[in-house]
Amino acid sequence: MLTLLKIRNLALVDELVWELGPGLVGVTGETGAGKSVIVGALKLVLGERADKSLIRTGEDICTVEAVFELSDSAEIDAALAEGGLDPCEDGSLIVRRVIGQSANRQFVNDSPVTLGLLKRLGEHLVDLHGPHDHQSLLSTERQLSMLDAYAGSDASLESYRAAWRAWRDKEAELADLRVAETASTQELDLLRHQVTEIDAAQLKPEEEDEIADRYRRASNASRLVELSGAAAAALGEDEAGVLKRLLEVQRLVRDLEKLDPGIRERTQGLEGAVMELQELERSLADYAEDLDIDPAEASRLEDRVNLFETLKRKYGGDLAAVLAQRDRAAARLDAVENRGERLEQLAAEAVQLREATDRAGLAVSAKRKKAAPKLAKEIASQLKDLGFKQSSFELQVTSNKEPGASGLEGIDFLFGPNPGEPLQPLRQIASSGEISRVMLAVKSALADQDATPLMVFDEIDANVGGEIARAVGRKMATLGARHQVVAITHFPQVAALAARHYVVEKEVAGGRTRSRMFPVNGENRISELVRMLGGGGESARAMAASLLAEA
Repeated sequence: MLTLLKIRNLALVDELVWELGPGLVGVTGETGAGKSVIVGALKLVLGERADKSLIRTGEDICTVEAVFELSDSAEIDAALAEGGLDPCEDGSLIVRRVIGQSANRQFVNDSPVTLGLLKRLGEHLVDLHGPHDHQSLLSTERQLSMLDAYAGSDASLESYRAAWRAWRDKEAELADLRVAETASTQELDLLRHQVTEIDAAQLKPEEEDEIADRYRRASNASRLVELSGAAAAALGEDEAGVLKRLLEVQRLVRDLEKLDPGIRERTQGLEGAVMELQELERSLADYAEDLDIDPAEASRLEDRVNLFETLKRKYGGDLAAVLAQRDRAAARLDAVENRGERLEQLAAEAVQLREATDRAGLAVSAKRKKAAPKLAKEIASQLKDLGFKQSSFELQVTSNKEPGASGLEGIDFLFGPNPGEPLQPLRQIASSGEISRVMLAVKSALADQDATPLMVFDEIDANVGGEIARAVGRKMATLGARHQVVAITHFPQVAALAARHYVVEKEVAGGRTRSRMFPVNGENRISELVRMLGGGGESARAMAASLLAEA
């Protein structure tokens, strides 16, 4: 449920911290007191676009923050994963909108998100109903989801969608191949030449550095022999060699040590230096001797290096890129040369996948057709409780020409509020009062299947009489046993049924008008119900007390 709603500098609200509880929550107040700000704040949480006109006069930014505690966050976690975010921790989800003079930002669990992701999350969090935009009941896709929830066809529908996606992917692959241009003789010759030329080189990406190193040594072999020989000679023990002089120093030091053994601390590194230089001389001599001056090998390596450079200039910056171009050319060549055979193969696969899609779709259809009349009957019963004593309600199931993402058929909720009148799709019903009560009937029929945590009813009891308002309130209270329900109402019959009652009112402080919200209990609640009843003396107070007692 929604456990906390914080609003700052939104329209007439300077600051509001609203801690909601479970069940039916009633919100009342005079017209214009600011009740609509609550709905406006929830719309922002749902991802509705906002502009700087929402910011309270004299302020730079306004913020709305909503904290949800979810007993099952699987759908939310899936949407978060699509957006590259971590799943909810302990089922907690925090949504924050910041509306500024120059830019707007939105965050989920302190991570910045797109407005699109916020809208997807909002579809699973809040269901807003009333004279506003969030009437999901009018969407035929949403209606179909409701029927599937009632029919318990989630597993069958998931199997169908997997089959449908596989079939559509294969059809797309087949369509791409059908419209692909055939290659010209010149292009085929070029493709064959590319594949043959690269294959003939027998390339291995890892050999490039090795060949370059070997070529560098082979091409400089004479100079390497000359340098290593000169270095070894300079170290040698002949008259001009470093070691000859160092051995002379070694004899002098030994004589010093005989006369003063204490000097060994100063001279002990000499022996090691002599040994290391002798080893270096031998190593350089061996290196010069091992160098193989083979002009033929140097020429072969040069040709290999030149081949690498030629292929890289033609096909890519390194040997890996050259090989990648070879694979592309080979794939294109194969696709063109074997196009007819591939078309036949794809067509056969598409037929098999279509058959699998139809079989999976029929399993979903069977459940839908069995559940549709039962759901229609349940909704019709709920409608009678809400004042539509002679109304009619049906679920019209229509087969699709082709399998769609949601199955083999579509659905329309049909409603006839008056006897003798033809049933019409809900989206064609003009009266917001009627559509709101139909929505409440549908929500009541689907209370056990609907997973939306929060339902908000914004004055859906408008334009109805007292007894119908009481019936509406009872339905919302019943829904409150399974969901968190917020009812913004002008009817005391509805407000009296709320588990928690909040009042919104305007006040003037320091020359500024602001809206504030506060809970009412006991005598304060009775006083609010008396106001809603139109005021009066003890009779109105007795009526208010009676409404609460009955609730």
